[in-house]
Amino acid sequence: MNLDHTLQAISVAAIPMLLAITLHEVAHGRVALHFGDRTASMLGRLSLNPLKHIDPIGTVLVPIVLLLASSPFLFGWAKPVPVDARNLRHPKGDMAWVALAGPLANLVMAVGWTILGGVGHAGFLGRGVMAIWLVKMAEIGLIANVLLAVFNMLPIPPLDGGRVLVGVLPDGPAHALARIEPYGLWILIALLYLNSRVHVLDAVLSPLVDYLVELIARVFT
Repeated sequence: MNLDHTLQAISVAAIPMLLAITLHEVAHGRVALHFGDRTASMLGRLSLNPLKHIDPIGTVLVPIVLLLASSPFLFGWAKPVPVDARNLRHPKGDMAWVALAGPLANLVMAVGWTILGGVGHAGFLGRGVMAIWLVKMAEIGLIANVLLAVFNMLPIPPLDGGRVLVGVLPDGPAHALARIEPYGLWILIALLYLNSRVHVLDAVLSPLVDYLVELIARVFT
């Protein structure tokens, strides 16, 4: 990938990726606040300012490396929004909603980017370079948000899917699953490494990502 192509790709992907990662975390904090936990609010983490949420590795380095490597998937993360379950009115069930809020926010953004892309394709934004840039940005916004939503719903704590399961399972299985969380990052690293060899995650995630992207595009374009 030459320098011009790289800079163009970064300029198109930067805004959708920053919004996808940032608003995902803000959604967690907003729902936690709704259920009684003010931790994120008191720490200024409900701001839409991406600088409040950027993780140098997850928000900047990892997406750029994947982009330069021509990865079929762009992925990243922000600093997790702190949530103190002890402050929630119904800690177990409320945490499930707090966890689910992030992926739902990504799906809402995917719809928003799809509508913007449809407006661009219809010519309402003109036919110039800026319109083409916005359409490409909308395409990345759709795919990136669906991918983040699907990936985060893997049933592995500390991913959102794991925390949703902890919130809805009976106490015994929920406690057993919650005990995995300290090792969850290493499990994910192992899965990503395995995926680089035998594409196990691609086989599981790609069909669902493709289906949701096609569904959203068909309904909202």
